[in-house]
Amino acid sequence: MELLSAENVVAVGTAVLGIIASGVMVWYERRTPRRKRIGYRVQMDNPIGDDVRMGRANVRLGLFDEAPDMSDATLVLLRIENDGSQGIDRDDYTSPEVHGLTAVFTARVIRGVSVTQPSDTDHLMDHFTPSRGFGYDGNTLRIPRVPLNPRDHFKLLVLLSGGDVESEIRLSGGIRDGVVHMNRSATPDDKPPLFSRAARLITIMLTVSVLTLATLVVTRDDARPPIGCATGELTLTGSTAFAPVLREVAKKYEGDCEGATIEVDPHGSTAGVRELAAAGAQQGTKGSPPIVALSDGPKPSGLPELRENRVAVSVFALVVNDDIGLTSLSTEDVRRIYRGEVKNWSELNGPDLPVHLVSRDANSGTRQVFQRRVLGRGEIANSSVDCVQKDDPTLDVIRCELDSTDQVLTTVAGLPGAIGYSELNAADDAKGLHLLQLDGHTPSVDAIEHGTNPYPYREIEYAYTYGRPPADSLASSFLTYLARGNGQDIIRTHGHIPCWTPEGLELCAED
Repeated sequence: MELLSAENVVAVGTAVLGIIASGVMVWYERRTPRRKRIGYRVQMDNPIGDDVRMGRANVRLGLFDEAPDMSDATLVLLRIENDGSQGIDRDDYTSPEVHGLTAVFTARVIRGVSVTQPSDTDHLMDHFTPSRGFGYDGNTLRIPRVPLNPRDHFKLLVLLSGGDVESEIRLSGGIRDGVVHMNRSATPDDKPPLFSRAARLITIMLTVSVLTLATLVVTRDDARPPIGCATGELTLTGSTAFAPVLREVAKKYEGDCEGATIEVDPHGSTAGVRELAAAGAQQGTKGSPPIVALSDGPKPSGLPELRENRVAVSVFALVVNDDIGLTSLSTEDVRRIYRGEVKNWSELNGPDLPVHLVSRDANSGTRQVFQRRVLGRGEIANSSVDCVQKDDPTLDVIRCELDSTDQVLTTVAGLPGAIGYSELNAADDAKGLHLLQLDGHTPSVDAIEHGTNPYPYREIEYAYTYGRPPADSLASSFLTYLARGNGQDIIRTHGHIPCWTPEGLELCAED
């Protein structure tokens, strides 16, 4: 990045402006009395007489028709408030007179005054007495030394005659370590601004500078690709349960590394591993084919040429239709169900519904993990194509096989009495079904990662290559990116435990 690039200039300018602004504000606050403040504003100045001089029509009755000198009467509502950060006591007023403030209504004569204040400040009325200086003479109104907490206020409704509306109105007086000033407001009871005009201006300038810098940094894409990027084409196959991770990592890799094209084409763990083995055998001595096969668990025996990379720990779950009220089964009960010994859920204190086994096909790694980690044997024979009707009447229970995790979850959710299995993260988001505990242990990634849960239905996710691909190949680069680079965050987001973390290393070392 160049020394005088646009973002550097804006960054340095913002820093310098911030330092100068901070110094100016410190000086300003020290030199200008702003901690104790009395603000005032005219909230109403209306004619109530003929107001012929202003050229306005005005309807009036009674006093203003009959009393002398009242034909040009006006009403003024004056609001006085403590808009500072500290309370104001009687002794804070610096006037040498008994009263504290003086209001002058230029070119008009005061005829009467009424005082109002909010209901929660009734105590203020005690100060408006002649003995404390409250009174008026001609165009001058004397206002007592009224103590005001921050945000306290009172209002003076003044009846005047002999002048035009909007004639100048001044409020004067002194406050120790403070100031009396005019507030301006768009509506009658707006609160005064919390910050001064100078503070608002500096804040706006700094905000604009920071936003400009952020926009330049975000929109200017001159970042170099990550170390180890490779170009070419690569196919990812195998596990359908791990496919969402592969798709997201592949898209991110392609975005970070220009010139890489990665296709995700999962067909099941066993099918993916055998596809890789066949491609490698066909290529012969020409090297490793551009294929990586993901498998839920170790490869089948008899494929010594395949090289393994442990990527993550995947957690799986048994799922049942919501019509089945059971939330936990023992491992032995699950084995009885999948041996075909339990034909109705009522045999396990569940509802009177026939058992429907919704399984994966033989190529599924999810099924192989289930058989290896939970059943300890293979599943019984298939007896149904549609998972509803029994096609082989000699078999005791209905059992069907489906091609993907999504199909299993959809079928279990829509079929009363159905039980199936799935990758945990996909099952968590499904509707119409719920997870089963095994031996009282909940399928939980966090609990397994921290060693507090012996939940058995889990497996290491393997990535296989045919032999060792070259270090500068796309396959080698992608595997590093997936297992040890940015892919770790995506693996965790999808509910798996990355192997290259302190906790994952120990879990992935298990056989």
